[in-house]
Amino acid sequence: MNPEDVKKLIEAGLPDCEITVTGDGSHFDATVVGEVFAGLSPVKKQQLVYATVSDKITSGEVHALSIKTYTPDEWATASKLQIS
Repeated sequence: MNPEDVKKLIEAGLPDCEITVTGDGSHFDATVVGEVFAGLSPVKKQQLVYATVSDKITSGEVHALSIKTYTPDEWATASKLQIS
């Protein structure tokens, strides 16, 4: 798999989010920004994203996925602080 494949999987499950994926082979980093995360605990946010790629993790196509999630407001703040 490549980063674009992982991004497409996340987009399919979370269509209203802004998604960036980097990595190679089976290790990826995803940053996902969307209103869908408003009011959710960090664990629930992670679960939403993992659910979009769970079959690829189960099959071994994706070995590791590091996820950072933000609401648009949180992302605006993080961007100003240069946190990604």
